[in-house]
Amino acid sequence: TGVGKTEIARRLAKLVGAPFIKVEATKYTEVGYVGRDVESMIRDLVEASVRMVKEEQFATVSVRARKIAEKRIMKVLTEALADKKGETPKDVWENQILTDLRDGKYDNFNIEIEVNDDVRPLELNGMQAEISLGSIFGDLMPKRKKKRKISVKEAMNIIIAEESDKLIDDDAVKTEGVRRAEEEGIIFIDEIDKIAGKGERGADVSREGVQRDILPIVEGSTVVTKYGPVKTDFVLFI
Repeated sequence: TGVGKTEIARRLAKLVGAPFIKVEATKYTEVGYVGRDVESMIRDLVEASVRMVKEEQFATVSVRARKIAEKRIMKVLTEALADKKGETPKDVWENQILTDLRDGKYDNFNIEIEVNDDVRPLELNGMQAEISLGSIFGDLMPKRKKKRKISVKEAMNIIIAEESDKLIDDDAVKTEGVRRAEEEGIIFIDEIDKIAGKGERGADVSREGVQRDILPIVEGSTVVTKYGPVKTDFVLFI
């Protein structure tokens, strides 16, 4: 216990750029007992894979997204600071504001901007979000806009997330995410010894159920996820 088995697996996965998740065998139980469906480990892996691809795509479009964000914030700032302009020529004035903006001098300056109602600052920190109605019907319904008064720093994060979302191809991200999960995915199943015993107690019936359910997934089967069917034939199970 505590020698770093999971950490070695996680670091190796990071070195080769493979989607990786760690699950605990004891969290899964046979249907009819309290616990999670064993197939959910594959759904979690695909989520991690899609998130990884999305992070990479965000990195490639971040420069373009930042330029668009700067342009939008510049427009608001020049209007808000117009009374301080004096006799300064327009191009010199705008260049000075842009320099100050990039230096962080306006980070705490409050401005009013129009943003999508459902957009949040981008946070891809490994936490898995629940599916919301907004994500299910997002493409069918027009996005609502609302005006918010926030700091320039927060506005920059929100607009970059909003613009990055427009610049990346969601379908390509999902397709690549599923491909990586199938061909390069790694699932570390911890505490497997806790479900390996046989006995007469009621809990052991459930444990045997987990063994029986995990087996076809490890051997190779198809699991339906919200991104489409995922084959587990080439997923590495540790």
